Amino acid sequence: MNKIHQIIKSFLVDYNLNNPDLVYLVAFSGGYDSMCLLDSLKKVCPDNKIIALHLNHNWRGEESDSEEQNCADFCKKIGVEFYSEKLSSDVPKNETAARDARYEFFYKCAKKYNSNIIFTAHNKNDNAETLIFRICHGTGVNGLRGISPKRDIFYRPILGIERKDIEDYCRINNLSPNYDSSNDDNIHKRNLIRSEILPLIKKELNENILEALNSLSVVAAEETEIVKEYISKIREKICFEKSKYKTKDFLQLSESVQKRVIYEIMTPLIPENYDRERLLILWNFIKDNCNLKSGKTISVTKGYLLFVNDKFFEIISDNVKEEVSINIKSAGEYRYGGFSFNIFECNSNTDKCAGISGGSVFVDLSDVDFDFVLRTRQDGDIIQPFGMSGHQKLKKYLNAKKIPNHQKDKLLFLAQGKEILWSEIGMSEKIRVKTRPTHVIIIKKEGI
Repeated sequence: MNKIHQIIKSFLVDYNLNNPDLVYLVAFSGGYDSMCLLDSLKKVCPDNKIIALHLNHNWRGEESDSEEQNCADFCKKIGVEFYSEKLSSDVPKNETAARDARYEFFYKCAKKYNSNIIFTAHNKNDNAETLIFRICHGTGVNGLRGISPKRDIFYRPILGIERKDIEDYCRINNLSPNYDSSNDDNIHKRNLIRSEILPLIKKELNENILEALNSLSVVAAEETEIVKEYISKIREKICFEKSKYKTKDFLQLSESVQKRVIYEIMTPLIPENYDRERLLILWNFIKDNCNLKSGKTISVTKGYLLFVNDKFFEIISDNVKEEVSINIKSAGEYRYGGFSFNIFECNSNTDKCAGISGGSVFVDLSDVDFDFVLRTRQDGDIIQPFGMSGHQKLKKYLNAKKIPNHQKDKLLFLAQGKEILWSEIGMSEKIRVKTRPTHVIIIKKEGI
């Protein structure tokens, strides 16, 4: 067994993948790296079902089609199932779009073949190129970890192998990999690093630059784990209700720890190369709005906002306001979303009124017409707060209740015209019980 086979076999053991019942999916472009990986995997694991996944990016016409055919022929030769798709010409011809399309394709294939194992052929040179690229774009310590041996369902068993050893493997085993002519075009930044920058560093500064950069990657990964362990304990101390963080406790931390806490909170939501400038914007936003009672929001990334007030900050979903409008013309149960709104007559439903507590309130509707609308707030809404003689704008009422801005559009109100009679956070003086209740209002989540 040669060196590459040994490394792959050890990798499978380390990640508990050495099971003949597992289905292996292999990202297969047909280039040197993926051909070496696929050929080696077939020899190391002859009993496993192996499927080669090829995405034809359709960038170079006949050349791309010829490469796809070469991949299919090779798979047939070594007895590996081959699956391919071709991208539409509408997909933008750039590295970012190509990467996104590949991973979308891989996830679809994982579902198709009911497998959570996809091998990719990233190698030691790829990791070094990634580090140089990230350093040039101002990455932090976390970015210096480089390419991980495992991320989600993707495994990189030849990450520790140099490109020259891979090329030697292909030559010794008489393999005929594809050669992508676009690799010669230095308009692609990765190609520039591969063809000019790394060779220059190796010649003029450090002939062992690959080892040095990969060692840096390992050290950065270890340091990052230490920091994460420390920050996780800090987060536990300032966090409550699962995802809310106490604003004042957060601001008592050192500035460096504050920034790291923000980074760890945002990491699951943001791209891998999220820039420091954006992190500082969010950090300053928390400091600038830490005394606001109703709070403010700022965009984090598509679909998510950061909310901050004087009590806490949290990541919230940036959902479009949900318009709810249900006519209530008689007692009964009304469903919307995953909730139910119930309004019962106390005289005829004494059993339903007995022992009621929690999300319920007794009201007197004897002086109002039973013709309401259950809805979200609207411009111009007013309310006569419980215990008060005059009306005020609903906006002022909600601010006095210290309702965060992002929650105001999610609240439900029982209204007549522009007057609010009841809400999830309080009721109007107009329907308070004077002698005995006429109705009970109950709002609850269905299934509870």
